[in-house]
Amino acid sequence: MCGGGGTQVSTSTTEPWEQQIPYLTSGFKEAQRLYNRGAPEYYPGETLAGFDPMEKAAQQATLGYAMGPRAAGQQAAAEASLVQGLSGKIDPSAYNPMVNALSSNVISNLQGKILPGIRQQQVMYQPGGSSRGVLEQNKAVTNAVTQGMTKPLADMYTNAYTQAQNRALQSGQLYPSIMAAPLNMYGAMGGVGEQRRAMTQEGIDQDMARYQYQSNAGQNALKNYMAMVTGDYGSTTTSTTPAPKDNTIANLIGTLGSAYLMAGSDIHVKENIIPEGTKWKGLNVYNYNYIGDSTPRRGVMAQQVEGIYPDAVTTINGVKHVNYGAI
Repeated sequence: MCGGGGTQVSTSTTEPWEQQIPYLTSGFKEAQRLYNRGAPEYYPGETLAGFDPMEKAAQQATLGYAMGPRAAGQQAAAEASLVQGLSGKIDPSAYNPMVNALSSNVISNLQGKILPGIRQQQVMYQPGGSSRGVLEQNKAVTNAVTQGMTKPLADMYTNAYTQAQNRALQSGQLYPSIMAAPLNMYGAMGGVGEQRRAMTQEGIDQDMARYQYQSNAGQNALKNYMAMVTGDYGSTTTSTTPAPKDNTIANLIGTLGSAYLMAGSDIHVKENIIPEGTKWKGLNVYNYNYIGDSTPRRGVMAQQVEGIYPDAVTTINGVKHVNYGAI
């Protein structure tokens, strides 16, 4: 410790292990070189894979189909078929040949079989005919028409209506699948293109990772190198205690709380010595600084203290120190 006023400074320095020094020096030089070189450029190539040609073809085909006349025509046909089936309308002209055939069959049967048989019975049992014979004839005609024509036509129209209803339901189920078939195919094309684009993107990502690795190879190598050769670099710790602002040496000693403070107060280690014009316990107080240290200080001179308080002065290595506790 150094006394006589002013501040106290203590310094502790720890140097690296001697064998470490050349490796540390080399590492720091490399770090400086990498820093001066600057950060690597961003990956110069494409970073996002565009649409695959198969995807583009599927997209164009989907838009062309959805906005073209083909889909519109199918939609119109489906709606027309559904409306016709739900309305229950049947075109009678489509069944004219069957009606004509049934009519001819009934007339032929009446003329060839039924009516001649009725007349023969009338002649045999009721010569000259009668009103009852007419009734029998009308009844036979009615039955023949009902069985041969009316009932078959009713069954035919009923079946036709049922079939129309079924066709309407089938159209409602069939047309969506027909219309969706091209879209399903285009979707499959797009799926193939999507897989191919994913493969392209994976290739780009791998190229970017490789570029990133190569760009930072120097920093990573230096990082590993320094981790292997460094331990404690060493350090320097400096603590400074400000001098008390009180003007008396006694207050300085009281602030430090020391009963035995050795201070290098020898006049031979001081320079720029100027008397302050004050006294402390019969001793002159001076302003000065230590040789080689420009910090201004104030205190007493060991040579004067030795003349008045000889027991308060101790010489160590040729330099006189003052024990303020003995004054």
